[in-house]
Amino acid sequence: MDTTKPPHSGKPGWLGKLGPGLITGAADDDPSGIATYSQAGAQFGYGMLWTVLLTYPLMVGIQAISARIGRVTGHGLATNIRRHFPKPLLYLLVGLLLVANTINIAADIAAMGQAVALLAGGPAHWYAAAAGLLSLVLQVTLPYSRYVKVLKWLTLALLAYVVTALTLKLPWLKLLHEALLPKLSWNAAYITTVVAIFGTTISPYLFFWQASQEVEDLHADPEARALKHAQAQAPQNLQRIKIDTVVGMGFSNLVAAFIMLTTAATLGAHGVTQIASSAQAASALRPIAGDFAFALFSMGIIGTGLLAVPVLAGSAAYAIAGAMRWKNSLELQYSGAPRFYAIIIGSTAIGTALCFTDIDPIRALYWSAVLNGVISVPIMVVVMLLAARPAVMGKLVISRRLGVLGWLCTGVMAAAVLAMFATMGK
Repeated sequence: MDTTKPPHSGKPGWLGKLGPGLITGAADDDPSGIATYSQAGAQFGYGMLWTVLLTYPLMVGIQAISARIGRVTGHGLATNIRRHFPKPLLYLLVGLLLVANTINIAADIAAMGQAVALLAGGPAHWYAAAAGLLSLVLQVTLPYSRYVKVLKWLTLALLAYVVTALTLKLPWLKLLHEALLPKLSWNAAYITTVVAIFGTTISPYLFFWQASQEVEDLHADPEARALKHAQAQAPQNLQRIKIDTVVGMGFSNLVAAFIMLTTAATLGAHGVTQIASSAQAASALRPIAGDFAFALFSMGIIGTGLLAVPVLAGSAAYAIAGAMRWKNSLELQYSGAPRFYAIIIGSTAIGTALCFTDIDPIRALYWSAVLNGVISVPIMVVVMLLAARPAVMGKLVISRRLGVLGWLCTGVMAAAVLAMFATMGK
């Protein structure tokens, strides 16, 4: 019988229950995601709002399952995959994840540099280099217990998009009608945009990050243990994970919706239907919605980039370190986990260096999305199998309802990947 008492005598407040899920959800709205949502709003108006209504419950399902695996087992996804699946599969998945994340880092850092240049003038690539360096310094020098507080504050940057939309006169009845009763289309441009939204919203790096952050929180509390071995702690922690994930993914999808609303009501309504980057969306917004909306949109790009780049680099480092049995924790100093931090430094440095090359960041982002789409489905299948195995989760295997939601998310992503390949080149 488990006699371990739940950690702490008092239950955490509502805000105290927000952490890994909130940061993960906010990091999903990175500059590359902003570009995708901006393009959707500009090209299809309010007709793409239905996608966030669908992605929200699917994100909640797969992210909650990833978080549970981390908290129940006390290990990240890569370590669990290594213990229960063939190593070639593990190495293939984490290798592709590293490549996709590095390309995504490059696109996000480039977008931050362009946003600063729009606001202050000057060379965008040097601003990008400064953003990459700042992100590295924060990750390497601050222990997790302090760094996570920085990330929480950075989530407030996303409110810029809510405020921007609320400064506009929006046709609320029309947009609600198009969100709830959308006119679906089967042309290649429409399908490609839907696939892009799903690909940028449900991304593999988010699975690894949230699971690993649950492990970090576990290690940060001396009274906490892996729930598999301390079931008395399970009710409180599983409830916290549920609230954290529901709120975090809700925040993520709400912001995505407001970005679509803003660009639909301004750019799309004025005939600007092609957006190649988040910085271009901000620039195009200025003559239509004014300097205030432009400034808010641009500052949001910078804030979300500073939040997303550490998540992208960190999730890759957690995955590689877990696969190779290296020490991995943001709570450790560099000397305590040099190979873990080497992945963070290397992926961020390469991503920053790509901003100084002739590589088209938008084209690179496209291939990053393709890679993410390809690896997301097998990773989700593996996550679902792990979460249902008593050998992994003990008595805390996922419920049937959560399992149905997780498999539904996996099926939808599989369909999105097939649609992506079907429409490539069209």
